[in-house]
Amino acid sequence: MLFPLTVVVLVTAVALLAVAGVYAARTRLVDDRLLLVAAVLELGLLVQAGVALARLGSVPGDDAETATFAAYAITLPFLPPAAVFLALKDKTRWTMGVVAVAAFAVAVMTARLHQIWNLDG
Repeated sequence: MLFPLTVVVLVTAVALLAVAGVYAARTRLVDDRLLLVAAVLELGLLVQAGVALARLGSVPGDDAETATFAAYAITLPFLPPAAVFLALKDKTRWTMGVVAVAAFAVAVMTARLHQIWNLDG
């Protein structure tokens, strides 16, 4: 994975986690700020998935390693929209917890992608 892109995705995921956490603590619903952070995160994840799939041939290891790498890269962009969609439909305080957990999962999976399959050099 590209290190600068990984950093951008991690910082944005942590920002979404923080915003969702504050919103959950204050019993606030989805607003433009949360949607903007989620959109920036989604854009970063889509670019990351494109880069990851373009470099699929250079993944070290066997076919299982390549399949796991592809599964991580393809799955990540689905998490923020699913969490935000749920937050838009369910108007309770706990949906911000779902958004926070999704942001945390994105951060962890992105860090693992970079840690295990560092394709920078």
